[in-house]
Amino acid sequence: MTIRRSKRSFLISGGAVAGAVALVLGGAAAANAHVSIAEGTVEAGAYEILTISVPHGCDGAATTEVAIQIPEGINAVTPTRNPLYTVESVMEDLDTPITDSHGNEVTERVAQVVYTAATPLPDGQRDVFELSLQIPEDAADSTLYFPTVQTCEQGETGWVQIPADGQDGHDLDTPAPSIDVIAANEDSSHGGSAGASAGAHSDETVAPAVSDQTPLVVASLAVGSIGLIVAVIALLRGRKKA
Repeated sequence: MTIRRSKRSFLISGGAVAGAVALVLGGAAAANAHVSIAEGTVEAGAYEILTISVPHGCDGAATTEVAIQIPEGINAVTPTRNPLYTVESVMEDLDTPITDSHGNEVTERVAQVVYTAATPLPDGQRDVFELSLQIPEDAADSTLYFPTVQTCEQGETGWVQIPADGQDGHDLDTPAPSIDVIAANEDSSHGGSAGASAGAHSDETVAPAVSDQTPLVVASLAVGSIGLIVAVIALLRGRKKA
């Protein structure tokens, strides 16, 4: 009886685990079915290349156009070329002109990036679209939404739903692609100076490592020399006995 109860308990536990795995995989599959942004979390003020993924068509119809809305606070966007699409940046006037980092007055911003397919994207295939941009420095601890309209040969899907306060975005049918913005790390640097900074740190760390290894190299050579001397003495003694 004990063995049967243990076996039954094991089967129940196994069933529970299998059910949990199925729920997780099912949730993951549902999440992957949405138009989404691969970079889930970014730093405020950072320069990023966001990857927007379109995993399928509209109820079986091939995709002909993907229009990505850019949230306010992001003014300049550089879309990556895609050989299967034409790309257009739709501009809008700023309510108040701003001055960019080069001292130039900016009076308009990229409000939308539209990719139009030269050949429709089949429902059973996926594609990705890359946007290079800077995350607003004042966007820390917030979520930025990129509402996207996917137009197909028949119909369209508006991935434009934004969750209300306290609502889980996973509960929405067609959620807008989004990224979570965190405060910038004090040690991180944005822009062109990052590579130079990394190179400087690399030189600083390599130099001490080489000097630290010098005593070890000397000791190894000394031990090797002693071993060679002992071997020669042993060989000479062997010849004398012979």
